[in-house]
Amino acid sequence: MGLFGRSTQMVTPDRALPGRSTPLPVPESHHVNGHRIQPPFPEGLATAVFGMGCFWGSEELYWQVPGVWSTAVGYAGGFTENPTYEETCTGRTGHTEAVLVVYDPAQVSYQELLKIFWESHDPTQGMRQGNDLGSQYRSAIYWTDDAQREVAEASAKVYGEVLAGRGFDPISTEIAPLGPFYWAEGYHQQYLAKNPHGYRCHSTTGIPYPA
Repeated sequence: MGLFGRSTQMVTPDRALPGRSTPLPVPESHHVNGHRIQPPFPEGLATAVFGMGCFWGSEELYWQVPGVWSTAVGYAGGFTENPTYEETCTGRTGHTEAVLVVYDPAQVSYQELLKIFWESHDPTQGMRQGNDLGSQYRSAIYWTDDAQREVAEASAKVYGEVLAGRGFDPISTEIAPLGPFYWAEGYHQQYLAKNPHGYRCHSTTGIPYPA
């Protein structure tokens, strides 16, 4: 996953690749649980979007969480419309690899999803995760409403203080409103369920998020 992208500078909108108006084809149902991976979703469910390095491993973590109804991988936080994986890996789309988590707030809280986010990658590395170098591997939380924004910002402050006390650099996680989420190609969806020995990013701080 880390062989393609090497750009650690965020592209500007005027220099981003143009993309295309047609979305990439993706399967209708989740390979693991059979639920939809694109809207419409059942009433009462909420969505969360996280960028935490290679999206294969991120998605695998979340589809196993009780209360998570569905997951999908895609591209978020950038400028290019309906980008391909290869385009995203050039660093010229502005997107980061992201996981969409569709969850039932009555069964799992946004705070619990954030705990997984913080503990499962290193949010201090800027435009990389371990050997995966490039703007498409940056840490990101894209909130969908003010309630998510407040919880996300508070969690970053708490975890940042914990990490600083252990000698880590400041958190570099991008916390921003969710813009367009572009579903990735079908072969990326639930990739590790289809390829259980596939690549997983193991870049973490090893520091628990405080209860």
